[in-house]
Amino acid sequence: MDQNAKDPPSLLSPDLRIEIAELALRHRKANGPMMALVNRLGGSLESQLSLIPGPVRARIEGVVADALATSYGLAGRAPDVGGAQGPLMAAMASGAAGGAGGIVTSVAELPVTITLILLAIRRAATEAGFDPDAPHIRAECLKVFASGGPLAVDDGINTSFLSARLTITGPALNKIIATVAPKLAAAMGQKLAVQMVPVLGAVTGAALNAAFLRYYREVARIRFALLRLAKAHGAEAVLTQFAAAAAALPIRKA
Repeated sequence: MDQNAKDPPSLLSPDLRIEIAELALRHRKANGPMMALVNRLGGSLESQLSLIPGPVRARIEGVVADALATSYGLAGRAPDVGGAQGPLMAAMASGAAGGAGGIVTSVAELPVTITLILLAIRRAATEAGFDPDAPHIRAECLKVFASGGPLAVDDGINTSFLSARLTITGPALNKIIATVAPKLAAAMGQKLAVQMVPVLGAVTGAALNAAFLRYYREVARIRFALLRLAKAHGAEAVLTQFAAAAAALPIRKA
């Protein structure tokens, strides 16, 4: 992909500006339902995080990094069962099982959740006209997780794009995973913390997994829509306009 701007932001057509503004608004709204759920559950996220034992918190990043390294291929080989809603239903079932068994089963369930989310992200790439098995698109799929998580109050979408001509080697992918894993681990730690809220149990696990999958799927759709526009009109022009549109939106409150 040519990183040089093909069109200055000021010369983008009105229709294109509207399309980019709609993408910025979609991203702003992506985590709203999740934050509403947390508020209904009550208590601060920080207080819930303190309930997770220290050794478990220390394990989460390692579990997440291992899952990112192995789950992409598994997601690519997953059968297309249940159509577009298949990953969502499977994620809810996995979350329910994890939530029902407490913190130990919740951690054990993380690789399954990450695989299902990656399946949804790969499908988002396909919907946008990209080959999810192309090395640079695989890298883009992994970088969706650099956009924080649905519990972030005001996180920005990661809009750094790789060149389509760039050769993505194993070490390069490992570097991306090493960069992405801490952010995803933090998001998953937040998920586990909320999942430990008493009373709701398995219902909470299912709802959280559904919310996480929907969030990352929406971020992926926005990311690949921007990548498609960037290929046609230049990354600098599109991302400058996207940043301006996002900055013009009202500040979201948790």
